Parts: sequence; structure tokens; C-alpha cells
Amino acid sequence: MAVDYAVIVLYLAGMLAMGWWGMRRAKSKSDFLVAGRRLGPVMYSGTMAAIVLGGASTIGGVGLGYQYGLSGAWMVFTIGLGLLALSVFFSARIARLKVYTVSEMLDLRYGGSAGIISGVVMWAYTLMLAVTSTIAYATIFDVLFGMDRTLSIVLGGAIVVAYSTLGGMWSITLTDMVQFVVKTIGVLLLLLPIAVIKAGGFAAMKAQLPDDYFAPLGIGGQTVFTYVLIYSFGMLIGQDIWQRVFTARGDKVARLGGTAAGTYCLAYALAGAVIGTAAKVLYPHLGSPDDAFATIVKDALPVGVRGLVLAAALSAVMSTSSGALIACATVANNDIWARVKSVAARRRPAAEEAADGGRAPGTEQAGDAAEEHDEVRGNRIFILLMGLAVIVIAIALNNVVEALTLAYNVLVGGLLVPILGGLLWKRGTAAGALASVAVGGLTVVGLMVSLGVLANEPIYYGLIASLVAYVVVSLATKPTDPEVLAAWRARLAGRPDGAADEDPEEEATGDTAVAVARVLTPSSVTGRA
Repeated sequence: MAVDYAVIVLYLAGMLAMGWWGMRRAKSKSDFLVAGRRLGPVMYSGTMAAIVLGGASTIGGVGLGYQYGLSGAWMVFTIGLGLLALSVFFSARIARLKVYTVSEMLDLRYGGSAGIISGVVMWAYTLMLAVTSTIAYATIFDVLFGMDRTLSIVLGGAIVVAYSTLGGMWSITLTDMVQFVVKTIGVLLLLLPIAVIKAGGFAAMKAQLPDDYFAPLGIGGQTVFTYVLIYSFGMLIGQDIWQRVFTARGDKVARLGGTAAGTYCLAYALAGAVIGTAAKVLYPHLGSPDDAFATIVKDALPVGVRGLVLAAALSAVMSTSSGALIACATVANNDIWARVKSVAARRRPAAEEAADGGRAPGTEQAGDAAEEHDEVRGNRIFILLMGLAVIVIAIALNNVVEALTLAYNVLVGGLLVPILGGLLWKRGTAAGALASVAVGGLTVVGLMVSLGVLANEPIYYGLIASLVAYVVVSLATKPTDPEVLAAWRARLAGRPDGAADEDPEEEATGDTAVAVARVLTPSSVTGRA
């Protein structure tokens, strides 16, 4: 295993080096959080595919193939379908908003009153996504080095926290691109054909396994439908996914690059299912389906190649973990902590505000640069804090599947309707959005308590309740202020303030509050929480 160990160690060292190099490019808030909004199609599609295809898609996808055959591809397949839908129908509009978080989009659309609740929900979702990804290090490092679970989580988590804290989205983008290449070579080009050959080819696999292993819906139609609701819709609204859309340098990059990444996901889904099916032929009596990936890698691959494929599994986990971590920190800082500071700022004495306004001529540019530096430092601190919290929770948490299911159900049940409603229905109001988040989220949580976290019904009824609340309350309340809608339409059209002469600084920062404030009266702005 010495050669395999060397491959893994070099890979981990390369991730840290990428983080250090990315730190030199992260000079502004835009650089740090969304890679300066200037990724081209190749890098955008590669990093988008890397973040959506994590440890669950790789290790879990092979495990589903081991358990159900080719229909085990459906979980990852629905992730690809969701990414395709996001890219084709929504990504261009999302990219033009020039915001940093989903909650900022809700504030812009509904007039600044829906973001705080959605921010808390989104923060909880991204936190649990980062936690469950971090726990996966225990499985991989145990296979590699026979390492203790706690030490594995600390080691893997520390590496991700280190390069994410150093360079933010630039570091994560660079490492994700490397991870995408490693994952493609390791899983698609090496493990897939070797596994099929070791199993005797497709004809031998079909002869040795039940017919259900090759039925399109062998996993069950209801299970496929639930996957669509949770994973396909989750791709449409997750902060970790939207934050990658924000990195695209234009509408076409977001649409075409995302479409390419979604198509790649479909191929990756089928590959995982085929590998799992081959593992079932080779090792029919494994204790757990999730052991299929590690077992076939250890037994079927030659030295060196085995290390590369294990590095591919590590890549899958790291890409999702780092993407969820920066999303969690971005929401915590920009949607929650920033609102707390905003409330405190309004209470400052008038004299202090006057002193701030009396800045000497010639110091404005220096002050802006200092403020931009402070924002980068603040976001870097939040990534570090959230990363430490993720590691601690990952060590303490046992039931990973239930935690992730809870996070996805609350996310989709509470936020899908107000987000898509805001994009598609102009009659939707802030009251309707708040009611939708509250009713949908509470319905999901209540049914999970009574029926079980892994039951299918909570997400079904949660979405229905959320939709009914959104429509009924929106129709029963006063329509959204026309000026707020005008600012929203201007931002969707790529004009942040709705004026013919765009403010380049506002477009670069994506400050939603500034855009809304310019079209509202001063009294209405100062009266908003």
C-alpha cells in the first residue's frame, strides 16, 4: 500500500497548496465568496459537477447499485435532473441578480422582510450537509490507514477548513477542478471498466443476478418520486448550488456550463450503479451495501490505481464538504450576523453617525478598501468558526442519514415554494412567503416526529401545505409594492438599480439593500428591520 499512500498524501498536500495559491487571488468580498463572478464554461461546469457529486453520490451510489442494481442510479440521476432544470430554466436569471445568498434574493423579491427566517433554515441545511460530508472522512481514512473515527474526521475536516479559510471560493474552485479531474479518471475511466471486466462482462452479470437488478424501476416507483422531490428540487434552491451559479461570468456560462455538469451527473449515476452491480457479482455477501465501493477498490484494482480511485472518493467528499462549508459561513455572516449588526448600527448615537459622515476628502477610497478587506476577513473568520463547529458536530453525531434527511426535508418543504414562487409568480407577497416557510417547515417537522424521519409522507404533505399557504396568504394580502417589483425586474434584466446608467460598484458587490433602497422612500427603508 506504500504507493497508494504516497498518492493520497500528495493529493492532500496539493489541496493545501491550492488553498494557499487561492488566498493570493481573494482580494475582495466578491473574490472570496463567488470567485469574482468570472468563471468560464470549463471551470464552471467542472466545479459545479464536483460539488453536487459528493460522498453520497460516489460511495452511496455504488452501494445502491449493489443493493438494487441499475435502478440504484436513480438517486444520483435525480440530482443531475435537478441541476439540468436549474441550469436551463433558472440559472441565467439567478446569475443576473448579482447577490450572494438565497435570502438576499428573497429580500429583493419581497421587499426585505423574508430573508431572516429563510437564512436560518438555509444555515441549518448547509451546516448539516457539511457535517454529513465530513463524517464520510471516517470511512475513507479507515480504508486507507485503519485510522480512528475521531482522528479521521479531524484530519479530513482540518484540511478542508484550511484551504477554504485561506482562499474562500477561489481556493474551493481550484481544488474542485482538480477533484473533478481525479474523480473522472478514478471512477469513470478506471474503476468502471475494471469492475465490469472483473465481473465477467454484462452478459455474465445478467446471468448471475435476478432480473430486478436490470429493471428501470427495481428500486420502487415511490422511492424514485421521493428522490425527485428531495434531490431534484433541492438542487433548485440550495445555497451551496446557487453560490456556484453566482461564480459564472455570464448568463451563457451559467446555462451551458450547468447543462454540461448536469449531463455529467447522469453519466456518473449510471457508472456508480454499474460498479455496484458488478460488486454484487464479485462479493454477494457483504455486510453492508456501502462497503461495496471500498471492497471492490481494495480487491479489484492494481497498486497505484487503487490509490488514485481512493483519492477520487476523497475528492467527492471534499468537494461537497467545502462547498457546503462556504455556503454555511456565507449565510451565517451575510444573512444572520449582518442583520444583527444592522440593527445595532441603527441605534448608534446621532453624533457618532455625524462623525462618520464627516470623513475628510481623499480618505473615501482608502476607507472603501479597508471596508472591503474587513469583509474578506470577516467571511474568513466565519468559515473558520463554522468549520470548527462542523468538526465537533461530526464527531458527536451518530445517525447521519436521519440528520441529512431532516435538513433536506426542511429545506425543500419550507423554501421551495417561496423561492420558485418569487421567480415565477408576481402576485406572491412577503406575507405569503413567510407563511409558506413557516407552514411548510412545521408540517415537515411535525410529520417526521410522528411518522419517522425517513418516511416519505412528510415531504409530500409539507410541500402541499407550503403551496396552499403561499397562494392563500398572498391573495389575501396587499400585493408587493410596485417599486419593489420594479427593482426586482431591473435586477433580473441585469440592471441592479433599475437605471440606465448602472453603478459598477453596486453590480460588483451585489448589495441587495442598496438596490431596494434606491427605489423606496427613505422612511420605508429606515422603518424596515
